[in-house]
Amino acid sequence: MAHEESNSQSAGQVVDITFVGGGPVGLYGAFYAGMQGLSVRIIEALPQLGGQLAALYPEKHIYDVGGIPKILAKDLVARLIEQARTFKPDVCLGERVLDLSKTPDGLFRLLTTRGERLTRTVVLTAGIGAFEPKRLDAPGLRELEGKGVYYTVLSVNEFAGKSVLIVGGGDSAFDWALELEPVARKVTLIHRRDVFRAHPTTVQKVMDSRVEVKVFREVRRVEGDDRVERAVIFDNRDGSEETLDVEAVVLAVGFSPDLGPIYNWGIEMVGDEIPIDQTGATNVKGVFAAGDVATYPGKLKLIASGFGEVATAVGQAKRFIRPDARIHIHSSNLKF
Repeated sequence: MAHEESNSQSAGQVVDITFVGGGPVGLYGAFYAGMQGLSVRIIEALPQLGGQLAALYPEKHIYDVGGIPKILAKDLVARLIEQARTFKPDVCLGERVLDLSKTPDGLFRLLTTRGERLTRTVVLTAGIGAFEPKRLDAPGLRELEGKGVYYTVLSVNEFAGKSVLIVGGGDSAFDWALELEPVARKVTLIHRRDVFRAHPTTVQKVMDSRVEVKVFREVRRVEGDDRVERAVIFDNRDGSEETLDVEAVVLAVGFSPDLGPIYNWGIEMVGDEIPIDQTGATNVKGVFAAGDVATYPGKLKLIASGFGEVATAVGQAKRFIRPDARIHIHSSNLKF
């Protein structure tokens, strides 16, 4: 993608709209802003675009994008990047925004780890922010991280022919079970309860597959010399133990979000989310939010929802810059 790294030439350039976060919602927002004739910058803390889809779930299938029945996360990211490239946004990777303030002439000043960025409006598309995996307190897990203990699946082929233990009861655990079942020698999924947070349809697919599901089970310890060789699990009802010969343990128990400095920018927060109105506006005029970081009554955290939210926010950002601007456009009338 053009301008995928920060550079001194772009540092002093004023753009119409800056997206803080280069996940799927930020990428679509960059494209839509280009359609609206706005100059665009994307600032992304990770070294690549795509957010969680690229960093955590590249091999996971995505089902909630209109017109695409099923697509790998990494392939959706590639398409979104190609789409955003249409209008050549300035892309700043590996760069974190530390502070947001206003200049005397009304511009927003974004102080980042690489300098100062000036923009007329800001759209926060930071997702859940930086993410750290939730870790279990069981002997062997920390010691064998990267040696058979995983917190996500970056390559399905890495598990080919292996016996895999998946820990968790949410969507990620069950999705990975379905993805790994065709390539792994054996997949066992354990959960500490007999109630699952995953989508019922996915749960049923796993139950109908070769995956062995054990409920009321937790990890006691993981063993191995240089790599995972065994996992000792226990029944949390009576404490009885069972040893599984496994070569990989996938801990799909979630991630802890961290929005970092955003809490200090004067933007109203409710927990780890930013309340927005029907226009996508935050309590700070000229600052908007969309995607998982944004909240409002009836909010659904779907990629599809984020696309609609960011399109609305972009239109209102354009009107913030030029109050008489026309924001209702039909893409079929454009040529690019």
